[in-house]
Amino acid sequence: MINVAVLGYGTVGSGVVEVINTNNELINKRVGDTVKIKYVLDLRDFPGDVVENILVKDYDVIVNDPEVSIIAEAMGGIDFPYECAKKAIAAGKSYCTSNKELVAKHGPELIKLAKENNVNFLFEASVGGGIPVIRPINESLTPDDIVEVVGILNGTTNYILSKMAKEGSDFDTVLKRAQDLGYAERNPEADVEGYDACRKIAILSSLATGKYVNFEDIKTEGITKITDVDFKYANLLGLSVKLFGRFKKVDGKYFAMVSPVMIDKTHPLYSVEDVKNGILVRGNMVGDVMFYGSGAGKLPTASAVVSDIVEAARAIGRNINIIMSDEKLELSDISEFESRFFVRVKNADKDAIESVFGDVEIINLGEIDDEVGFITRSMTEKAFAEAESKFDNVITRIRIM
Repeated sequence: MINVAVLGYGTVGSGVVEVINTNNELINKRVGDTVKIKYVLDLRDFPGDVVENILVKDYDVIVNDPEVSIIAEAMGGIDFPYECAKKAIAAGKSYCTSNKELVAKHGPELIKLAKENNVNFLFEASVGGGIPVIRPINESLTPDDIVEVVGILNGTTNYILSKMAKEGSDFDTVLKRAQDLGYAERNPEADVEGYDACRKIAILSSLATGKYVNFEDIKTEGITKITDVDFKYANLLGLSVKLFGRFKKVDGKYFAMVSPVMIDKTHPLYSVEDVKNGILVRGNMVGDVMFYGSGAGKLPTASAVVSDIVEAARAIGRNINIIMSDEKLELSDISEFESRFFVRVKNADKDAIESVFGDVEIINLGEIDDEVGFITRSMTEKAFAEAESKFDNVITRIRIM
């Protein structure tokens, strides 16, 4: 028998219990042994719940029990889960987590510690919710030099942008609806400012290169400045607006960024809408590989956590090699990265614009008299910033892929 402890009985933690209980026979068959939840850690009481008799409030009860082989954490935050992970691994227990903050900050250290103790630190659910992407990068795409990873990594922002595009609504109206539906937190900053996507692309970049990509080094922009007028231009152009986390290798240099982008119908992520996530991985041999599905939610995320439990149960007594060293990958200066830009400016004519930006494509929306929309040639972030600084009437700018 393989005993498991679940840390946190919130949305994801309760989902882990539900997945294991509902599909227990199938899980046991795939593990080749009986998987049983022995403990659930939570400070609250749940009278009448299925976990009522296995609830504990003291983590030491779990970590000091030699019968527990695997700990699955679904609490969020960094400090306490970090201490829990270190104690568990030092005690010879594998640790599975959905905690992207923990992985983005301490992943390389915990992977190394797990290797030293011949157990495993697994984190499939930390990126993409129920979408299997961590294990394929670590195992299935090993022959390839991964030269690009680009993804819609946050369901909240994708829902907001999708609704703004379809309905012509403004940002605040759609955000309020997302909050009412439970898609957005009361404080949505981590989502709408791009911080959540930043941590996720940092994890994927670290796996893609085998070196630690510090999320704090990634240029990050959110969607709060995107307006309904921007979508009028996008619709006119046949483009879709998405929040992308991007990692790209260009001529031996590595770039990473989170920002809104415009993409056309030929892009594989064009049709990823509402709360869904999509991730495109490009290898130098395999080409493009797409991952699509539910990027959040109780059971999809719990399914990914349980997939790690199954993997850890199959690997008891051996470490699964995850290549993410604590050697830091130095990202190149994002000012060198090239894009085209969609720009809106007030009270400017084409001659004035081209005197600063060079040749541009003017977009005539036909609804607003005092502004001009245009698309630039491909230019570096630095060149664009220098050109933009010569105008004091730029309304917005969105990169185009």
